[in-house]
Amino acid sequence: MSMAPSVSYSITVRLEVASRGRAVSELTRAVEQTGGVVTALDVTAAGPGRLRVDVTCAARDSEHAEEIVASLRGIDGVALHKISDRTFLMHLGGKIEMQSKVPLRTRDELSMAYTPGVARVSLAIAANPDDVRRLTIKRNSVAVVTDGSAVLGLGNLGPYAALPVMEGKAALFKRFAGIDAWPICLDTQDTDEIVRTVQVIAPGWGGINLEDISAPRCFEVERRLRDLLDIPVFHDDQHGTAIVVLAALTNALRVVGKQMSGVRIAMSGAGAAGSAVLRLLLLSGAKDVVVCDDKGAVHLGRPGLDDNLRWVAENTNTEGYEGELPGALRGADVFIGLSVPNIATGDDIAAMNSHAVVFALANPDPEVDPEVAGEHAAVVATGRSDYPNQINNVLAFPGVFRGLLDAQSRTVTDHMLLAAAQALASVVSPEELGPNYIIPSVFHPDVASSVAAAVRAEAGGKGQGVES
Repeated sequence: MSMAPSVSYSITVRLEVASRGRAVSELTRAVEQTGGVVTALDVTAAGPGRLRVDVTCAARDSEHAEEIVASLRGIDGVALHKISDRTFLMHLGGKIEMQSKVPLRTRDELSMAYTPGVARVSLAIAANPDDVRRLTIKRNSVAVVTDGSAVLGLGNLGPYAALPVMEGKAALFKRFAGIDAWPICLDTQDTDEIVRTVQVIAPGWGGINLEDISAPRCFEVERRLRDLLDIPVFHDDQHGTAIVVLAALTNALRVVGKQMSGVRIAMSGAGAAGSAVLRLLLLSGAKDVVVCDDKGAVHLGRPGLDDNLRWVAENTNTEGYEGELPGALRGADVFIGLSVPNIATGDDIAAMNSHAVVFALANPDPEVDPEVAGEHAAVVATGRSDYPNQINNVLAFPGVFRGLLDAQSRTVTDHMLLAAAQALASVVSPEELGPNYIIPSVFHPDVASSVAAAVRAEAGGKGQGVES
Protein backbone atom coordinates (compact mmCIF):
# COMPACT_ATOMS: atom_id res chain seq x y z
CA MET A 1 0.00 0.00 0.00
CA SER A 2 1.51 3.35 -1.03
CA MET A 3 1.33 5.89 1.76
CA ALA A 4 0.01 9.36 1.10
CA PRO A 5 2.15 12.40 2.00
CA SER A 6 1.89 13.13 5.72
CA VAL A 7 2.54 16.17 7.89
CA SER A 8 4.65 13.90 10.12
CA TYR A 9 7.21 13.99 7.28
CA SER A 10 6.91 17.74 6.78
CA ILE A 11 9.94 19.79 5.74
CA THR A 12 10.58 23.46 5.13
CA VAL A 13 13.18 24.23 2.47
CA ARG A 14 14.66 27.75 2.35
CA LEU A 15 16.02 28.71 -1.06
CA GLU A 16 16.65 31.65 -3.35
CA VAL A 17 15.37 32.08 -6.88
CA ALA A 18 15.48 34.80 -9.52
CA SER A 19 12.53 37.20 -9.20
CA ARG A 20 11.16 36.37 -12.62
CA GLY A 21 7.59 35.48 -13.45
CA ARG A 22 7.54 31.68 -13.28
CA ALA A 23 10.30 31.01 -10.75
CA VAL A 24 8.00 30.38 -7.74
CA SER A 25 5.52 28.28 -9.71
CA GLU A 26 8.45 26.10 -10.87
CA LEU A 27 9.15 25.26 -7.23
CA THR A 28 5.55 24.19 -6.61
CA ARG A 29 5.54 22.13 -9.79
CA ALA A 30 8.79 20.36 -8.84
CA VAL A 31 7.35 19.31 -5.45
CA GLU A 32 4.08 18.08 -6.95
CA GLN A 33 5.80 16.19 -9.78
CA THR A 34 7.84 14.35 -7.14
CA GLY A 35 4.61 13.33 -5.37
CA GLY A 36 4.82 15.81 -2.49
CA VAL A 37 2.19 18.27 -1.31
CA VAL A 38 3.00 21.96 -0.83
CA THR A 39 1.33 23.13 2.40
CA ALA A 40 2.83 26.63 2.68
CA LEU A 41 4.83 29.06 0.54
CA ASP A 42 6.40 32.17 2.10
CA VAL A 43 8.12 34.62 -0.25
CA THR A 44 10.35 37.54 0.84
CA ALA A 45 12.80 39.75 -0.98
CA ALA A 46 16.45 38.70 -0.71
CA GLY A 47 18.16 41.43 -2.72
CA PRO A 48 18.13 42.89 -6.22
CA GLY A 49 16.53 40.43 -8.60
CA ARG A 50 16.34 37.63 -6.02
CA LEU A 51 13.56 36.18 -3.86
CA ARG A 52 13.91 34.10 -0.70
CA VAL A 53 11.25 31.37 -0.63
CA ASP A 54 10.37 29.02 2.24
CA VAL A 55 8.64 26.00 0.74
CA THR A 56 6.87 23.78 3.30
CA CYS A 57 5.73 20.44 1.98
CA ALA A 58 4.57 17.01 3.13
CA ALA A 59 6.35 13.83 2.04
CA ARG A 60 5.61 10.10 2.35
CA ASP A 61 8.76 9.25 4.30
CA SER A 62 12.37 10.37 4.79
CA GLU A 63 13.53 9.02 1.43
CA HIS A 64 10.70 10.82 -0.34
CA ALA A 65 11.64 14.07 1.43
CA GLU A 66 15.19 13.69 0.07
CA GLU A 67 13.76 13.21 -3.45
CA ILE A 68 11.77 16.44 -3.11
CA VAL A 69 14.87 18.36 -1.98
CA ALA A 70 16.89 16.93 -4.89
CA SER A 71 14.15 17.99 -7.31
CA LEU A 72 14.18 21.56 -5.94
CA ARG A 73 17.96 21.69 -6.05
CA GLY A 74 17.89 20.63 -9.70
CA ILE A 75 15.92 23.66 -10.88
CA ASP A 76 18.08 26.06 -12.86
CA GLY A 77 18.97 29.21 -10.91
CA VAL A 78 17.88 27.87 -7.48
CA ALA A 79 20.25 28.25 -4.50
CA LEU A 80 19.43 25.99 -1.54
CA HIS A 81 20.10 27.45 1.92
CA LYS A 82 18.51 25.42 4.70
CA ILE A 83 16.31 22.36 5.21
CA SER A 84 14.25 22.01 8.40
CA ASP A 85 12.33 18.93 9.51
CA ARG A 86 9.23 20.38 11.21
CA THR A 87 8.63 17.29 13.34
CA PHE A 88 12.15 17.39 14.79
CA LEU A 89 11.87 21.14 15.35
CA MET A 90 8.72 20.55 17.43
CA HIS A 91 10.66 18.16 19.69
CA LEU A 92 13.72 20.36 20.28
CA GLY A 93 14.21 20.68 24.04
CA GLY A 94 11.15 18.52 24.73
CA LYS A 95 7.42 19.19 24.36
CA ILE A 96 6.35 19.70 27.99
CA GLU A 97 7.35 21.83 30.95
CA MET A 98 6.50 22.30 34.63
CA GLN A 99 5.23 25.66 35.83
CA SER A 100 3.96 26.97 39.13
CA LYS A 101 0.23 27.51 39.62
CA VAL A 102 0.86 30.12 42.32
CA PRO A 103 2.74 33.45 42.07
CA LEU A 104 6.10 33.70 43.83
CA ARG A 105 6.66 37.45 43.63
CA THR A 106 7.17 38.43 47.29
CA ARG A 107 8.76 37.11 50.46
CA ASP A 108 5.26 36.46 51.88
CA GLU A 109 4.24 34.31 48.90
CA LEU A 110 7.51 32.38 49.11
CA SER A 111 6.96 31.80 52.83
CA MET A 112 3.52 30.30 52.23
CA ALA A 113 4.41 28.20 49.18
CA TYR A 114 7.62 26.89 50.71
CA THR A 115 9.27 27.12 54.11
CA PRO A 116 8.14 27.87 56.75
CA GLY A 117 4.44 27.82 55.73
CA VAL A 118 4.59 24.51 53.88
CA ALA A 119 5.53 22.78 57.15
CA ARG A 120 2.00 23.32 58.44
CA VAL A 121 0.60 21.54 55.39
CA SER A 122 3.06 18.66 55.81
CA LEU A 123 2.01 18.21 59.45
CA ALA A 124 -1.67 18.28 58.47
CA ILE A 125 -1.09 15.51 55.91
CA ALA A 126 0.95 13.48 58.41
CA ALA A 127 -1.97 13.70 60.85
CA ASN A 128 -4.54 12.87 58.14
CA PRO A 129 -2.96 11.16 55.09
CA ASP A 130 -6.20 11.35 53.09
CA ASP A 131 -5.63 15.11 52.87
CA VAL A 132 -2.78 14.49 50.41
CA ARG A 133 -5.28 14.40 47.51
CA ARG A 134 -6.81 17.69 48.64
CA LEU A 135 -3.60 19.59 49.33
CA THR A 136 -1.13 18.37 46.68
CA ILE A 137 -0.82 17.69 42.97
CA LYS A 138 -1.73 14.05 43.68
CA ARG A 139 -5.38 14.99 43.04
CA ASN A 140 -4.60 15.75 39.39
CA SER A 141 -1.45 13.82 38.46
CA VAL A 142 -0.68 10.73 36.41
CA ALA A 143 2.65 8.95 35.92
CA VAL A 144 3.15 7.74 32.35
CA VAL A 145 5.40 4.72 32.91
CA THR A 146 7.27 2.68 30.30
CA ASP A 147 10.22 0.31 30.07
CA GLY A 148 10.68 1.09 26.36
CA SER A 149 10.11 -2.51 25.33
CA ALA A 150 7.28 -1.91 22.83
CA VAL A 151 7.54 1.68 21.62
CA LEU A 152 4.65 2.43 19.24
CA GLY A 153 4.92 -0.28 16.60
CA LEU A 154 8.69 0.10 16.44
CA GLY A 155 9.69 -2.54 18.98
CA ASN A 156 12.15 -2.66 21.87
CA LEU A 157 13.90 0.73 21.60
CA GLY A 158 14.65 1.27 25.30
CA PRO A 159 13.88 4.14 27.71
CA TYR A 160 15.63 7.00 25.90
CA ALA A 161 13.86 6.43 22.59
CA ALA A 162 10.58 6.02 24.49
CA LEU A 163 10.88 9.44 26.13
CA PRO A 164 9.53 11.60 23.25
CA VAL A 165 6.51 9.29 23.01
CA MET A 166 5.83 9.55 26.75
CA GLU A 167 6.24 13.34 26.57
CA GLY A 168 3.63 13.39 23.84
CA LYS A 169 1.31 11.31 26.00
CA ALA A 170 1.73 13.77 28.87
CA ALA A 171 0.95 16.67 26.51
CA LEU A 172 -2.26 14.93 25.40
CA PHE A 173 -3.33 14.39 29.02
CA LYS A 174 -3.00 18.14 29.59
CA ARG A 175 -4.58 19.24 26.31
CA PHE A 176 -7.65 17.02 26.44
CA ALA A 177 -8.33 16.57 30.17
CA GLY A 178 -6.35 19.20 32.07
CA ILE A 179 -4.35 16.46 33.82
CA ASP A 180 -0.73 17.01 34.86
CA ALA A 181 1.15 13.94 33.64
CA TRP A 182 4.86 13.22 33.57
CA PRO A 183 6.96 10.66 31.65
CA ILE A 184 8.70 8.02 33.76
CA CYS A 185 11.07 5.97 31.54
CA LEU A 186 12.60 3.04 33.39
CA ASP A 187 16.03 1.64 32.54
CA THR A 188 14.96 -1.92 33.31
CA GLN A 189 12.81 -4.57 31.67
CA ASP A 190 12.77 -6.85 34.69
CA THR A 191 9.19 -7.39 35.87
CA ASP A 192 10.02 -7.38 39.58
CA GLU A 193 12.08 -4.21 39.24
CA ILE A 194 9.37 -2.40 37.25
CA VAL A 195 6.71 -3.32 39.80
CA ARG A 196 8.85 -2.32 42.77
CA THR A 197 9.92 0.98 41.17
CA VAL A 198 6.36 2.04 40.40
CA GLN A 199 5.27 0.93 43.87
CA VAL A 200 7.79 3.17 45.63
CA ILE A 201 7.09 6.27 43.49
CA ALA A 202 3.30 5.87 43.65
CA PRO A 203 2.66 8.26 46.60
CA GLY A 204 3.21 11.27 44.33
CA TRP A 205 0.57 10.31 41.78
CA GLY A 206 -3.20 9.96 41.55
CA GLY A 207 -2.98 7.31 38.84
CA ILE A 208 -0.53 5.19 36.84
CA ASN A 209 -0.71 4.97 33.04
CA LEU A 210 1.42 2.04 31.84
CA GLU A 211 2.59 2.53 28.26
CA ASP A 212 4.53 0.62 25.60
CA ILE A 213 5.42 -2.38 27.80
CA SER A 214 5.55 -5.57 25.76
CA ALA A 215 3.34 -8.62 26.23
CA PRO A 216 3.22 -10.85 28.17
CA ARG A 217 5.20 -8.81 30.75
CA CYS A 218 2.60 -6.04 30.68
CA PHE A 219 -0.12 -8.37 31.99
CA GLU A 220 1.82 -9.32 35.11
CA VAL A 221 3.05 -5.77 35.75
CA GLU A 222 -0.50 -4.41 35.65
CA ARG A 223 -1.99 -7.23 37.73
CA ARG A 224 0.62 -6.94 40.48
CA LEU A 225 0.47 -3.14 40.64
CA ARG A 226 -3.31 -3.20 40.88
CA ASP A 227 -2.98 -5.53 43.86
CA LEU A 228 -0.30 -3.38 45.52
CA LEU A 229 -1.51 0.19 44.95
CA ASP A 230 -4.45 2.25 46.19
CA ILE A 231 -4.58 4.30 42.98
CA PRO A 232 -5.88 3.23 39.55
CA VAL A 233 -3.44 1.44 37.21
CA PHE A 234 -4.37 1.55 33.51
CA HIS A 235 -2.38 0.00 30.66
CA ASP A 236 -3.41 2.21 27.75
CA ASP A 237 -2.19 -0.12 25.00
CA GLN A 238 -4.71 -2.63 26.34
CA HIS A 239 -7.65 -0.75 27.78
CA GLY A 240 -7.54 2.52 25.85
CA THR A 241 -7.57 0.55 22.62
CA ALA A 242 -10.39 -1.69 23.87
CA ILE A 243 -12.60 1.27 24.82
CA VAL A 244 -12.27 2.97 21.44
CA VAL A 245 -12.68 -0.27 19.45
CA LEU A 246 -15.85 -1.18 21.37
CA ALA A 247 -17.28 2.33 20.95
CA ALA A 248 -16.58 2.30 17.22
CA LEU A 249 -17.94 -1.24 16.78
CA THR A 250 -21.10 -0.35 18.71
CA ASN A 251 -21.79 2.41 16.22
CA ALA A 252 -20.66 0.39 13.19
CA LEU A 253 -23.17 -2.33 14.08
CA ARG A 254 -25.87 0.34 14.32
CA VAL A 255 -24.96 1.43 10.78
CA VAL A 256 -25.30 -2.11 9.37
CA GLY A 257 -28.30 -3.06 11.54
CA LYS A 258 -26.70 -5.96 13.41
CA GLN A 259 -26.53 -6.89 17.11
CA MET A 260 -23.33 -7.61 19.08
CA SER A 261 -24.76 -10.90 20.36
CA GLY A 262 -25.58 -12.10 16.85
CA VAL A 263 -22.43 -11.33 14.85
CA ARG A 264 -19.47 -13.58 14.10
CA ILE A 265 -16.20 -11.77 14.88
CA ALA A 266 -12.79 -12.74 13.50
CA MET A 267 -9.81 -11.15 15.25
CA SER A 268 -6.15 -11.01 14.29
CA GLY A 269 -3.80 -10.46 17.22
CA ALA A 270 -3.85 -11.97 20.71
CA GLY A 271 -1.33 -9.68 22.41
CA ALA A 272 -1.97 -6.88 24.89
CA ALA A 273 -4.45 -4.93 22.74
CA GLY A 274 -6.16 -7.97 21.25
CA SER A 275 -6.76 -9.62 24.63
CA ALA A 276 -8.17 -6.43 26.16
CA VAL A 277 -10.45 -5.82 23.18
CA LEU A 278 -11.67 -9.41 23.43
CA ARG A 279 -12.43 -9.07 27.14
CA LEU A 280 -14.53 -5.95 26.56
CA LEU A 281 -16.31 -7.46 23.53
CA LEU A 282 -17.35 -10.47 25.62
CA LEU A 283 -18.51 -8.22 28.46
CA SER A 284 -20.65 -6.26 25.99
CA GLY A 285 -22.43 -9.36 24.72
CA ALA A 286 -20.30 -10.85 21.90
CA LYS A 287 -20.90 -14.62 21.65
CA ASP A 288 -19.07 -15.87 18.54
CA VAL A 289 -15.40 -14.87 18.30
CA VAL A 290 -12.39 -16.57 16.69
CA VAL A 291 -8.95 -15.12 17.48
CA CYS A 292 -5.93 -15.78 15.23
CA ASP A 293 -2.27 -15.00 15.80
CA ASP A 294 0.87 -15.80 13.81
CA LYS A 295 0.32 -19.53 14.49
CA GLY A 296 -3.29 -19.56 13.30
CA ALA A 297 -6.51 -19.81 15.27
CA VAL A 298 -6.27 -19.97 19.06
CA HIS A 299 -8.04 -23.11 20.31
CA LEU A 300 -7.83 -25.35 23.36
CA GLY A 301 -6.13 -28.18 21.46
CA ARG A 302 -3.23 -26.03 20.31
CA PRO A 303 0.06 -26.88 22.05
CA GLY A 304 2.20 -24.30 23.81
CA LEU A 305 -0.54 -21.95 25.03
CA ASP A 306 0.64 -19.47 27.68
CA ASP A 307 -1.74 -18.22 30.38
CA ASN A 308 -3.09 -15.40 28.22
CA LEU A 309 -3.66 -17.57 25.15
CA ARG A 310 -5.29 -20.26 27.30
CA TRP A 311 -7.75 -17.66 28.58
CA VAL A 312 -8.43 -16.62 24.97
CA ALA A 313 -8.99 -20.24 23.96
CA GLU A 314 -11.35 -20.88 26.89
CA ASN A 315 -13.54 -17.90 25.97
CA THR A 316 -13.65 -18.08 22.16
CA ASN A 317 -13.80 -20.45 19.18
CA THR A 318 -16.60 -22.66 20.45
CA GLU A 319 -16.53 -24.68 17.21
CA GLY A 320 -12.81 -25.46 17.60
CA TYR A 321 -11.65 -23.92 14.30
CA GLU A 322 -7.95 -24.76 13.78
CA GLY A 323 -7.11 -22.99 10.51
CA GLU A 324 -5.65 -19.65 9.47
CA LEU A 325 -7.13 -16.12 9.34
CA PRO A 326 -8.65 -16.37 5.81
CA GLY A 327 -10.80 -19.29 6.93
CA ALA A 328 -11.88 -17.42 10.05
CA LEU A 329 -12.91 -14.45 7.90
CA ARG A 330 -15.14 -16.58 5.66
CA GLY A 331 -18.72 -15.82 6.69
CA ALA A 332 -17.67 -13.44 9.49
CA ASP A 333 -19.59 -10.20 10.09
CA VAL A 334 -16.71 -8.33 11.74
CA PHE A 335 -12.93 -8.34 11.32
CA ILE A 336 -10.80 -6.66 13.98
CA GLY A 337 -7.07 -6.54 13.22
CA LEU A 338 -4.60 -5.66 15.97
CA SER A 339 -1.56 -7.36 14.51
CA VAL A 340 0.69 -6.79 11.48
CA PRO A 341 0.36 -5.26 8.01
CA ASN A 342 -0.99 -6.86 4.85
CA ILE A 343 -2.21 -10.23 6.13
CA ALA A 344 -5.62 -10.08 4.46
CA THR A 345 -6.65 -9.49 0.85
CA GLY A 346 -9.67 -8.08 -0.90
CA ASP A 347 -10.77 -11.65 -1.64
CA ASP A 348 -10.69 -12.42 2.11
CA ILE A 349 -12.92 -9.44 2.83
CA ALA A 350 -15.23 -10.37 -0.07
CA ALA A 351 -15.71 -13.79 1.58
CA MET A 352 -17.12 -12.15 4.73
CA ASN A 353 -20.84 -11.83 5.35
CA SER A 354 -22.81 -9.06 3.62
CA HIS A 355 -22.66 -5.62 5.26
CA ALA A 356 -19.32 -6.53 6.85
CA VAL A 357 -17.38 -4.34 9.29
CA VAL A 358 -13.57 -4.19 8.97
CA PHE A 359 -11.29 -2.63 11.59
CA ALA A 360 -7.71 -2.91 10.23
CA LEU A 361 -5.75 -1.20 13.00
CA ALA A 362 -2.08 -2.09 12.45
CA ASN A 363 -0.06 1.13 12.11
CA PRO A 364 1.10 2.65 9.89
CA ASP A 365 0.18 -0.08 7.38
CA PRO A 366 -3.12 -1.87 8.12
CA GLU A 367 -3.84 -5.59 7.89
CA VAL A 368 -5.65 -4.95 4.60
CA ASP A 369 -5.60 -1.95 2.27
CA PRO A 370 -8.53 0.22 3.48
CA GLU A 371 -9.53 1.17 -0.06
CA VAL A 372 -9.60 -2.47 -1.14
CA ALA A 373 -11.55 -3.42 2.00
CA GLY A 374 -14.01 -0.63 1.26
CA GLU A 375 -14.92 -2.28 -2.04
CA HIS A 376 -16.45 -5.18 -0.12
CA ALA A 377 -17.20 -4.03 3.46
CA ALA A 378 -19.91 -1.60 4.56
CA VAL A 379 -17.79 0.08 7.27
CA VAL A 380 -13.98 0.33 7.41
CA ALA A 381 -11.87 1.80 10.24
CA THR A 382 -8.09 2.11 10.64
CA GLY A 383 -5.59 3.57 13.07
CA ARG A 384 -4.58 6.20 10.51
CA SER A 385 -5.56 9.86 10.40
CA ASP A 386 -5.73 9.99 6.59
CA TYR A 387 -8.78 7.70 6.38
CA PRO A 388 -12.23 8.09 7.94
CA ASN A 389 -12.98 6.37 11.27
CA GLN A 390 -9.60 6.63 12.98
CA ILE A 391 -9.36 4.41 16.08
CA ASN A 392 -7.22 6.63 18.30
CA ASN A 393 -6.56 6.04 22.01
CA VAL A 394 -6.63 9.77 22.74
CA LEU A 395 -10.41 9.40 22.50
CA ALA A 396 -10.31 7.35 25.70
CA PHE A 397 -7.45 7.76 28.16
CA PRO A 398 -7.78 11.50 29.00
CA GLY A 399 -11.46 11.19 29.86
CA VAL A 400 -10.96 7.89 31.69
CA PHE A 401 -8.31 9.35 34.00
CA ARG A 402 -10.29 12.59 34.42
CA GLY A 403 -13.19 10.52 35.72
CA LEU A 404 -10.98 8.33 37.91
CA LEU A 405 -9.22 11.31 39.48
CA ASP A 406 -12.46 13.23 40.04
CA ALA A 407 -14.00 10.20 41.76
CA GLN A 408 -10.79 9.61 43.74
CA SER A 409 -11.14 6.02 42.60
CA ARG A 410 -8.62 3.54 43.95
CA THR A 411 -8.95 1.13 41.05
CA VAL A 412 -10.13 0.55 37.47
CA THR A 413 -12.80 -2.03 36.67
CA ASP A 414 -14.00 -3.60 33.45
CA HIS A 415 -17.40 -2.00 34.03
CA MET A 416 -15.75 1.44 34.12
CA LEU A 417 -14.15 0.65 30.75
CA LEU A 418 -17.52 -0.48 29.41
CA ALA A 419 -19.16 2.74 30.63
CA ALA A 420 -16.41 4.76 28.93
CA ALA A 421 -16.98 2.93 25.62
CA GLN A 422 -20.74 3.45 25.77
CA ALA A 423 -20.27 7.16 26.52
CA LEU A 424 -17.80 7.57 23.67
CA ALA A 425 -20.17 5.87 21.23
CA SER A 426 -23.01 8.15 22.31
CA VAL A 427 -21.04 11.29 21.39
CA VAL A 428 -21.94 10.48 17.76
CA SER A 429 -25.59 11.48 17.40
CA PRO A 430 -28.05 9.37 15.33
CA GLU A 431 -28.17 12.19 12.78
CA GLU A 432 -24.38 12.18 12.36
CA LEU A 433 -23.91 8.40 12.33
CA GLY A 434 -22.88 6.87 9.01
CA PRO A 435 -20.38 4.48 7.39
CA ASN A 436 -17.64 7.15 7.43
CA TYR A 437 -18.46 8.59 10.86
CA ILE A 438 -18.75 5.93 13.57
CA ILE A 439 -16.37 7.56 16.05
CA PRO A 440 -16.01 11.26 16.94
CA SER A 441 -13.02 13.43 16.13
CA VAL A 442 -10.36 13.66 18.84
CA PHE A 443 -11.09 17.39 18.86
CA HIS A 444 -14.83 16.97 19.47
CA PRO A 445 -15.50 19.11 22.57
CA ASP A 446 -17.72 16.49 24.26
CA VAL A 447 -15.39 13.48 24.08
CA ALA A 448 -13.32 13.78 27.26
CA SER A 449 -16.13 15.24 29.37
CA SER A 450 -18.62 12.52 28.32
CA VAL A 451 -16.15 9.71 29.01
CA ALA A 452 -15.13 11.29 32.32
CA ALA A 453 -18.73 11.64 33.49
CA ALA A 454 -19.47 7.99 32.70
CA VAL A 455 -16.35 6.73 34.50
CA ARG A 456 -17.02 9.02 37.47
CA ALA A 457 -20.59 7.74 37.77
CA GLU A 458 -19.50 4.11 37.52
CA ALA A 459 -16.77 4.67 40.12
CA GLY A 460 -19.54 5.85 42.42
CA GLY A 461 -17.69 8.61 44.23
CA LYS A 462 -14.61 8.51 46.39
CA GLY A 463 -12.70 5.26 46.06
CA GLN A 464 -15.78 3.08 45.59
CA GLY A 465 -14.52 1.20 42.56
CA VAL A 466 -14.33 -2.58 43.03
CA GLU A 467 -12.25 -4.92 40.91
CA SER A 468 -14.30 -7.02 38.53
